[in-house]
Amino acid sequence: MNIPHILLAFGPLGTPELIIIAILVLVLFGAKKLPTFARSLGKSMGEFKKAREDFERELHQAQDEAERPQIQQPQEKRQPVASVQDS
Repeated sequence: MNIPHILLAFGPLGTPELIIIAILVLVLFGAKKLPTFARSLGKSMGEFKKAREDFERELHQAQDEAERPQIQQPQEKRQPVASVQDS
């Protein structure tokens, strides 16, 4: 995996880091904007989940269709036509 070196310096985010980020967001945007941000974040996460489920469903359908054996349609059997010859 090719992770930029600057991100490796931060390491994984723990509880203290998340609390600091939450406080910074509260200070920067204010308490009145947080419900709006949370609502829009929830909507976007719901849309993302719905799109992911649709993609997975289509992927499984395509896989099922590819694995399903193809049944050959019977070809029409033509009866020989008697030829009428004038003598």
